[in-house]
Amino acid sequence: MVRRTRAEMEETRATLLATARTVFTERGYADTSMDDLTAQAHLTRGALYHHFGDKKGLLQAVVEQLDAEMDARLCAITDTAEDGWDGFRQRCHAYLEMALEPPIQRIVLRDARAVLGGGSPEAQRHCVVSMQGLIHNLIEQGIVARVNAQALASLIYGSLTESAFWIAEGDDGAARLAQASAALDLLLRGMRVAAGPERQGA
Repeated sequence: MVRRTRAEMEETRATLLATARTVFTERGYADTSMDDLTAQAHLTRGALYHHFGDKKGLLQAVVEQLDAEMDARLCAITDTAEDGWDGFRQRCHAYLEMALEPPIQRIVLRDARAVLGGGSPEAQRHCVVSMQGLIHNLIEQGIVARVNAQALASLIYGSLTESAFWIAEGDDGAARLAQASAALDLLLRGMRVAAGPERQGA
């Protein structure tokens, strides 16, 4: 038996992930068989078992990959924003907007919830901690009212997550996004400290 190099193993894993991401997005997890996946990837079931254990393990890996990409995109928004509050607001809205992107909608917000029970606890904690840091900075700058930053981060994160699920589950996703975005702005305005008239719509 020929031993495969590390590079070949990594290439096989990447191929399986890319294939699963495409097929899960197009067909959904339930309507995709392991034979479908391996045939599309031009690989064997043994390769899938070796790298991910089973189809559920492959779904978990795809979700983790998408979660990491979403996090990087959200961080880029706040890292490059000239204004801390606008960056925070844009980040929250961007999260809701991602609910209409096919891979995120189908894999992260539908299949992961149904098959895995949602995202990983570690990813959720990371999101809350990241948001907590942003909120803490806004409190220190006198932009957000003084409150426990962790409590507020948990509240905002939970609201965004449930809203994203709601947007992804409906056939009227665009309309739901508009409604959720309006509700989000109302919620965020309540966090502000004596926002001036020119900031009320921000």
